[in-house]
This record gives sequence, structure tokens and C-alpha cells, in this order.
Amino acid sequence: CIRDSEHTIIARQDASPSQLKQIQEKYAKIVEKFEGDIVKTENWGLRNLSYEINKNKKGIYYHIKFEGKGETIQKLEQNENIDDAIIRFLTIRVKKIDLETNYFTKKEDQKILEKNEKK
Repeated sequence: CIRDSEHTIIARQDASPSQLKQIQEKYAKIVEKFEGDIVKTENWGLRNLSYEINKNKKGIYYHIKFEGKGETIQKLEQNENIDDAIIRFLTIRVKKIDLETNYFTKKEDQKILEKNEKK
């Protein structure tokens, strides 16, 4: 059974750009290996955490929208549980993948994007 899912990874704030690239590639490969199809990826950047997690006050957010089986999600989460560079992760099942909304774009930037799309 193929499911639409959104998956967010929070990496440690002190992760280097090369480590972040490795994390992104690693989890994209896992999704593809287990018959998943990545629809969209978003790098939300460094953000404040609501509360301190393992002495981290900030984290680097990476978001994946994909279609996959239950096994795909299981393998993703298994690997993330043992990855020291990852603070938290969350997978949610969605009825339909939303490709329109950009949640972490500043309002001014969003208005500019909307104007450009109308042209």
C-alpha cells in the first residue's frame, strides 16, 4: 500500500555543510531503495527548538515529501535512531502531498513568489 508522507529531520546545529549533504543523500537513498518516490525536499535551515534537546537549543531542519510503503518509513526511522547527527525526526501520513505551501518562507518573499507566478 503506497502512502503519501511528510518526513522532517532535525540535525544537530553544529553539523557541517558536508555532514548535512551526507544526511540528505543517505535518507533520500533509503527512501528510493525501499521503493519510495521523493516528490519534494525542502531545507528549512537553522531554527530555534521549542525546548532544549540533548543540550541543543537550535537544529537544522530538513523536510522530505514522499510516496512510499510502511517498510520505507520503518527503515528511515531505524537508521535515524542510530544516527548521532540527528536530534529528532517525525513522519506523518498525509491524504495528499501539498506542493504549493511554503511554510518557512518569509511573508514578503511569499508575496514576491506569488506575484512572479501570476505573470
